[in-house]
Amino acid sequence: MGMFVNSGNGAFQVALNSEIYVDKTGLIKYTNRVMNTLQGYICNSRPRRFGKSITANMLTAYYSRGCDSEEMFSNLEISKSPDFKKHLNKYDVVHLDIQWCIEPAGGAERVVSYITEKTIEELREYYPSELPEGINSLPEALSRINTLTGKKFIVIIDEWDVLIRDEAANSRVQEEYINFLRSLFKGVEPTKYIQLAYLTGILPIKKEKTQSALNNFDEFTMIEAANLAQYVGFTEEEVKGLCEKYDKDFKKVRKWYDGYLLEDYQVYNPKAVVSTLLKGKFRSYWSETGSYEAIVPLINMDFDGLKTAIIEMLSGAEVKVNTTTFKNDTVSFKSRDDVLTYLIHLGYLAFNQVDQTAFIPNEEIRQELTIATESTKWNELIAFQQESERLLNATLNLDEKAVATGIEKIHTDYVSSIQYNNENSLSSVLAIAYLSAMQYYFKPIRELPVGRGFADFVFIPKPEYKMYYPAIVAELKWDKDVHTALNQIKERKYPDSIMDYTGEILLVGISYDTGSKEHSCIIEKYEK
Repeated sequence: MGMFVNSGNGAFQVALNSEIYVDKTGLIKYTNRVMNTLQGYICNSRPRRFGKSITANMLTAYYSRGCDSEEMFSNLEISKSPDFKKHLNKYDVVHLDIQWCIEPAGGAERVVSYITEKTIEELREYYPSELPEGINSLPEALSRINTLTGKKFIVIIDEWDVLIRDEAANSRVQEEYINFLRSLFKGVEPTKYIQLAYLTGILPIKKEKTQSALNNFDEFTMIEAANLAQYVGFTEEEVKGLCEKYDKDFKKVRKWYDGYLLEDYQVYNPKAVVSTLLKGKFRSYWSETGSYEAIVPLINMDFDGLKTAIIEMLSGAEVKVNTTTFKNDTVSFKSRDDVLTYLIHLGYLAFNQVDQTAFIPNEEIRQELTIATESTKWNELIAFQQESERLLNATLNLDEKAVATGIEKIHTDYVSSIQYNNENSLSSVLAIAYLSAMQYYFKPIRELPVGRGFADFVFIPKPEYKMYYPAIVAELKWDKDVHTALNQIKERKYPDSIMDYTGEILLVGISYDTGSKEHSCIIEKYEK
C-alpha cells in the first residue's frame, strides 16, 4: 500500500466514522457498469464542499487491491448490487490529489515531475521486473505493465483542475500539465491500460487548451449532471431524513440551503447541512470554506448587463444565461455570460436547465453575494437599495400612491420599451423594487402554488423578523383595474397557504396601463 498507488481505505473510513454520513455508494454501480468501456472516462465537477474528495476516497477504498473493504461496504447501498464482490478490491488504483501535491512537490512547477517520480517508484514495488530503472514517464510505465502482465489500472484524480484554475496565467505549468493529462488518457494506448478514469474538481473540461487532451471524457457538471445528479451533494429526501433524526425544521433548512437544480433533484450543499445540524445555527457556512473576496473581481467586471443581472438575482429573480460560450478560461472572460457560467460552476449561482436561467440558490449564498456586492460600492446597487427601502416602507405604511410611484420609476428606468409590456419583465421589476426586503425576508417565492391558483410573488419574513414585518402577497396585472388583482388574491384564497409562516399579511395588488405607462396600487391588511 502506497501514497499514490493502492492507498487503501483509511481516508474513506474517516468519513464513515463521522456523526453524519450520507450513503452515496450508489455511484459505484454506475462506475462498475461503464468501466473498461468508452464511457469509463468520467469527469464529475462540482463546487467546493460538495463531497468531491469523499467520493474519490470512496472509489479508492472500493476498488484498491491494497486493502480489504468488504466489511466497510457491507451495510451500504453498493453491497446490494449483484456485482458488488466482482469488483471489490480487485484493481491497482492510482489516486492523485493535485492540490495536496503542490506543497511536497515544491510548487506548481514541479507537480508533474513529483507525481511521475513518486508513482513510478511505488509501481515498481508491485512490478519490479516490469519496471526497470530508466523509465521516467508514468503513461509509459502503465503501458509497459499492461503489455507484460495484462493488468489495467483505475486512475482517480482529485482537484484535477487546480492547476488550470490557480495557474491560469502560468503558460509553462499549464502546458506541462495538459500534456501530462493528454499522454495519460488520450489515444489508443491508454485504452489498453485504463480500466476506469475518474476526475473530480470544480471546473468542467471544455476549454480550448484542454479540449484535445480530455475530449474523450464524459462530463457531469452543475449545468448538466445527467444520471449522476443524485450523487452531487445531498438530495432533498436525504435532508428530510436528517432533519427528522436531528429534530430540525426541514422547511427552515430548505429556505437556508436548498436551491441547486440538477435534473430532477433539489440538491443541498453537504457542508452547510451538516454544519447547521451539528451546530444548531442557521447561518452562512460558505465563508468558512473560502472567501467571498475571490468573486469580487468577477462581479465587478465591466460587461454590459452583468451588474444589473447580479442585482436582479439578489432580488430573487432569474436571468437568462448562455452557458455554451464559457471556454473554461478563468483569465480572459469575454462576456457577462462567461462570468455567470463560472459562478454557476463555483456554486455561487444555480442553473435552471429547462429555462436556461441562472439564479441565487438559497439564503446562505444570498448573504455571501450581498457582502461581495456591498464591498464593491456599486452606484447602481446603492441607488436601487435606497429606492427599495423607501418602497418597502411605503408598502408597510399602506401608502398606495407612493408604492405605485416607486414601482413606476423602477419600471421606467429598468426595462426597455421593447420589453416593457411583458409579464416576466414586470415580475423582475417587482423583485428588484423590493431588493431591500431581502434583509428581513427570505427569497420571494415566484408563482407559489396556492389555493386555486398562483400568487405572482410571496414574501415570507425570516423568523427573527416575524413579529415586526408582515408577509406580503403581491398580484400583478396590466390593462386591468387594480382591484382585479386584489380580488384575485382573495378569490383564490392565496393567504391560506402561508398562515403557517407568519401572523400579519399584506395583500398588494399592482396594475399598469400599457398606453400611459401609469401604475396603480391597492394594499389591504388580510384579516384572518
